[in-house]
This record gives sequence, structure tokens and C-alpha cells, in this order.
Amino acid sequence: MTFPDDLRYTKDHEWVRLEDGVAVVGITDYAQGELGDIVFVEYEVEAGDDLEAEDSFGTVEAVKTVSELFAPVAGTVQAVNDDLDGSPESVNGDPYGDGWMIKITPRSAADIDGLLSVDDYKEMIGA
Repeated sequence: MTFPDDLRYTKDHEWVRLEDGVAVVGITDYAQGELGDIVFVEYEVEAGDDLEAEDSFGTVEAVKTVSELFAPVAGTVQAVNDDLDGSPESVNGDPYGDGWMIKITPRSAADIDGLLSVDDYKEMIGA
């Protein structure tokens, strides 16, 4: 299991990487491991939609369960990863790269600072 230290994390197992003022969001390596083989990712949002922190933006479906996805920060959706339609297994194979879910322009970059550090996240999951 990997936990990049340049990311921020949520209690709902999403990760956030800030790139040129845009928050790239996905689920953690821990989360994808707990879910098992991911077979479908469905979005409830599209580019241009506004989200509040903790709003649901979609679901990820694994062989045995469906899990809701939550926005880690408030902001405007810039993109959803439509590549996951044809290859949802990217979330399992590369959760911090090709398996990203959405990109959000945060209303306040300071909101990202309020998320969990890598050490806080590892402590939360007992890693």
C-alpha cells in the first residue's frame, strides 16, 4: 500500500493533489484495496457543476459493493475522468495516477490545508 506524502486525504478515503490551482481527486490505495476489483465508476456531476465539501459526486462499484464518492473541498468541477468508463480497473492499478476521478477548482485553496496529512491518514486507518 502506498501513501504519497505530497497528497492530502479525507476521512472518506479520497486523496487530493493540487496542480496549478486545481484539485485532482481520487480514492486511496487503501480504499481500492478494501473495495476489491472495481468494475464501474459513475459520476453524478459534470464539468461546470458546483459542489460543496462532502457532496456526493458519484459512486464506485466493485464486485461485492458500491461506495459513494465525496467531494473533499467546495468548488467547481473542471473535469471527470471519462477514461474510467472503459477501464475502471485503472483505479485498482494506478489509484494516484490514471485512476483519478474528478478535478475541482477549489473556492479556497486553504480548504485543502484542512484535510488530513499523510501521517494523520495512516494513523486513522492503522497503517
